[in-house]
Amino acid sequence: MAFAETGKLVEIKLETAWQTIDLAQAITERVAESSGFEEDDIHKIAMSVREGIINALHYGNRMQREKTVFLDFVFEPERLVIRMTDEGNGFEASHVDDPLSEENLLKTSGRGLLIVQAFMDDMHVGRGPNGGAELTMAKLFPKRFEKGEEG
Repeated sequence: MAFAETGKLVEIKLETAWQTIDLAQAITERVAESSGFEEDDIHKIAMSVREGIINALHYGNRMQREKTVFLDFVFEPERLVIRMTDEGNGFEASHVDDPLSEENLLKTSGRGLLIVQAFMDDMHVGRGPNGGAELTMAKLFPKRFEKGEEG
């Protein structure tokens, strides 16, 4: 892995502002690319972070500029773990409306967690250390073949 050694942590503190969304996505693309992910997975990882940041800003921090979103990248031996925490009141994932149910299909929002779940290998929503929502997602690193092995 070119970007960071296993066990390393990159912590980023983001302000509550709409510009933060593009910044978080760009940072994520660079981290994913430097970690050896292919273009398709880079896009999936970045879109998942984008959706998570939108939720943190809008639903968690309620666009209150004095609040912060924390974005962490943890490099485990087999996967990249991304954690984002807001300073809102938190929520229970089980209370989120099913975006695939008939009454929600035409809504203009409500698909962020579904996208994260579809694009990432693992996803968990819980309460952060300060009470806000904490979204944790992970993507397995691409299989690397040793010399003489074939895929």
